[in-house]
Amino acid sequence: MKISLKRLDDAFQFEASGEDGHSIIMDGSPAIGGQGMGVRPMQTLLMGLGGCSAIDVVSILKKQRQQITDFRIEVDGEREPNKEPSLWKDVHVRFMLEGDIDPDKAMRAVQLSMDKYCSVAKTLEKTANITYSVYVNDTESVPS
Repeated sequence: MKISLKRLDDAFQFEASGEDGHSIIMDGSPAIGGQGMGVRPMQTLLMGLGGCSAIDVVSILKKQRQQITDFRIEVDGEREPNKEPSLWKDVHVRFMLEGDIDPDKAMRAVQLSMDKYCSVAKTLEKTANITYSVYVNDTESVPS
């Protein structure tokens, strides 16, 4: 896999592109001289975690013939304070699914993703405590 970055301004804005031509804009925060015109690099890690796990969960639930009508994920992260580098310390992922979905199957799909399949989760868990919660049709699921 190859990623390339191209500087877009005279500060901290970059376009990051993958081999397939898809790209995102990254920028530093105004606190360090950026313009806040893009995603910060550490945010991309949390986005990657959400995206990686979302793909796993959809794949697993589709194989089980579960009907997903809506799927959202929220990822909250806390970084180590007053440290350089400031790594992710605590990360919580909230999975919110709607549709004709068995809550036990949804919970199991999330568990498989977070504990076994999601490469981003497995990478981040080396430094961060990753937790998650699962909601099906606005009701929180708990492991059975």
